[in-house]
Amino acid sequence: MGLYLTANKQTTRWFLTELHRRYQLNDVEFLVDDADYLGSVLAEDGYRFQVIRHGNRNAIERVFWKIERRTSSFENSFSNVALETAQNPLEAVAVYHNSCQT
Repeated sequence: MGLYLTANKQTTRWFLTELHRRYQLNDVEFLVDDADYLGSVLAEDGYRFQVIRHGNRNAIERVFWKIERRTSSFENSFSNVALETAQNPLEAVAVYHNSCQT
């Protein structure tokens, strides 16, 4: 799947199309936060969804928050260096990540 710099109806449709192609989303119910365009895209495209705007953060949200925070911290550690300086540590992380996938 690709990464998109912005989220809107079109990128959401591209994402859902790719997700459906890979995982067959026929019996899936999406939990939607307060992003207004998500519910309308899901409804227009015939997906089941439930809007949950407030409440306790669940375990999945905490995991995503931690990943986002750690990714940001990792990115900030290389923000003022030349590509050549950052390349070896980044390659080491990629090798480690890929070894964990097998």
